[in-house]
Amino acid sequence: MSDTDSFIDEVTEEVQRDKLYGLLRKYGWIGVVAVIGIVGGASYNEWSKAKAASAAQANGDAITAALSAGGDDAKARAAALQEAGITGSARLVADMIRAGELHAAGDTKAAISALAPYTVDATLDAVFRDLAILKTAMIGASEISPEDRITQLAGIASPGAPYRLLAEEQIATAQVELGDIQVAVNGLRAISQDVEATEALRRRSLQMIVALGADPAPQ
Repeated sequence: MSDTDSFIDEVTEEVQRDKLYGLLRKYGWIGVVAVIGIVGGASYNEWSKAKAASAAQANGDAITAALSAGGDDAKARAAALQEAGITGSARLVADMIRAGELHAAGDTKAAISALAPYTVDATLDAVFRDLAILKTAMIGASEISPEDRITQLAGIASPGAPYRLLAEEQIATAQVELGDIQVAVNGLRAISQDVEATEALRRRSLQMIVALGADPAPQ
C-alpha cells in the first residue's frame, strides 16, 4: 500500500470518527433518555406491584377485622364491613360477604340492595357480575318472583358462562315453584348428564329429580 493510500485511509477514518462523535453529541441524549426510561419503568413497575400488594393486604386485614368485630351477630358483621373503608376490587368481595351476612340476619332486601350495583355493571368481568346475579337469585328467592328469577338467570346460563350449570339449577328450582315440574325435571336431567357438572351438582340434581317423583334416567 502506498503512502498516499495510507494517508487517505487515515483521513477517511478520522472523518468517520468525527461524524460519529457529532451524531453522539446531537442524538446521544436519546440513548440516555431511553436508559432512564427503562430503569425508571422497571422501578415504577416494582413500586406498583408493592403498592398493590400492600393495598390487598390492608383490604384483607380490614375484612378480617370487620368480621371479627361483629362477633356472632351477622347484622353487626354486615355493618362493620360497610364501614371498614375497603377500596378497589376488594369492595366487591366485601359487599358479597356483606350480602350473605345481611341474608343470615334476615334482611333479604338489604342483601339484594348490596349486590344490585354489581348485577348491572357492564364494566365488571363476567365472573363477578354473573356471581352477583346468581347470588341475588339464591338469597332473594323469598323476595323475587320465580318468573323474574328465571329471566335474570337465563342471561348467565348461556354456553360458556362461568356459572352456567349453577344458574340452570336455580332455574329448575324456580320452575318447580311455578309448577312446571316436567320442565324442571328435564333441566335437572340435563345437568346430571353434563360433562362439566361437578359430582356434588350431579348428586343434587338427581336427588331433586327423585324428590319430585320422577325417574332420574333420561327419557
